[in-house]
Amino acid sequence: MTALEPVMREADGAWVGWAGQPDLELETFDWDGIRIVPIALSVADLENYYEGFSNDTLWPLYHDVIAPPSYHRVWWDSYVSVNQRFANAIVKVSAQGATVWVQDYQLQLVPRMLRQARPDLTIGFFNHIPFPAYGIFSQLPWRSQIIEGLLGADVIGFQRVADAGNFSRAVRRLLGYSTKTPVIDVPARGEAPARSVIARAFPISIDVDAFETLARSPAVQARAEQIRHDLGNPKTIMLGVDRLDYTKGIGHRLKAFGELLEDGRLKVEDITMVQVASPSRERVETYRQLRDEIELTVGRINGDYGTISHQAVSYLHHGFPREEMAALYIAADVMLVTALRDGMNLVAKEYVAARFDDDGVLVLSEFTGASDELRTALLINPHDIDGLKDAIVRAVEMPRSERRKRMRTLRKRVRENDVTHWSETFLRTLAEARRSAGTGAGNSSMDALGELEWTVERSPNARPSG
Repeated sequence: MTALEPVMREADGAWVGWAGQPDLELETFDWDGIRIVPIALSVADLENYYEGFSNDTLWPLYHDVIAPPSYHRVWWDSYVSVNQRFANAIVKVSAQGATVWVQDYQLQLVPRMLRQARPDLTIGFFNHIPFPAYGIFSQLPWRSQIIEGLLGADVIGFQRVADAGNFSRAVRRLLGYSTKTPVIDVPARGEAPARSVIARAFPISIDVDAFETLARSPAVQARAEQIRHDLGNPKTIMLGVDRLDYTKGIGHRLKAFGELLEDGRLKVEDITMVQVASPSRERVETYRQLRDEIELTVGRINGDYGTISHQAVSYLHHGFPREEMAALYIAADVMLVTALRDGMNLVAKEYVAARFDDDGVLVLSEFTGASDELRTALLINPHDIDGLKDAIVRAVEMPRSERRKRMRTLRKRVRENDVTHWSETFLRTLAEARRSAGTGAGNSSMDALGELEWTVERSPNARPSG
């Protein structure tokens, strides 16, 4: 995961993750100073655990049921089995008293499995996606098992304060445990002693310095100029960068843009929208249908409003390296982030980090975690198409002085809360939580980094966009 890469470079630990291809058996190896412990997943595992339970049950459920979740017992059985496989691998590579940081919704059962097998471990969990309100979460047939799995951790991190609150309410409703923000009291069970678990928000971020350095490079600057030239040097370039996912609101922004062209409030000669939609979960039927819908909409807009010399929408259905993304951010006058639900959305922060010229306008959905921090963006409700249209026009027409004032504030916020701040805050909280439990965990966040054993489930799309 992009946000974890700079943290991993500092940690003398192990990365336990999927090997990246089905039925690929690899031995443990070292890469760039990191010990890599690959976990093999079969074709059936990918179908049932990853594409099934993780991405056709949990993903839509945790994103406010934008698409209907599917509940299949065989998927759940596979989820339990794969989580146990990860836990077993972590147990084998973890030294006595090591710190384990489990990442994301694909591995929610691992903390309890580790707690049962190795009570000496210090265990953290971070959820990169939203955690839903109880009325939604309660639909999950295995809701109690998920909650109990997460409570195996010493610290459970979420993107937003609201997510942590949703989790604590689910604990009270399902298990009846006492909670007093941010502490959850887990009572003794059998030989396991009573414990306190911290559940709170730790908003994730990016390596701001590295991204800005990349954006300042002459090659990226030259590429940004070339992009504008290739697009016909329009007055305004609007940019959307997303995985092709139904949570990202791509259809909503295309609808708003098409209506603005139809209304005459924007002219195709003056403005071009660039939409990067990197492939995502293409074996899942919902995603195949979404691609067809988006591409049909793009075709209609270009057919209705494009001219021989001006294309309304430049649609790119493939991923790009970081250098190309930085150039696109610099070339774009307006960044559109219209997610219907998003844990954070790091694209918004990347755009801000790239704009060292203090220019550009960020139009940002209030349903992203990033909106809690980036308050001087133009915040929008993507379901309100008229409001979205007004925000787009405002962004296009915004005076330079206002653009610079807003962007300076956004950049200050992103720089103050970069990925180092995120990781150090989480690890410090984890070390303090374990120390207060009397187990003698490390003396600081950097002590925790020094002994860190990592587990990260890596999806087939190695670079998430949000």
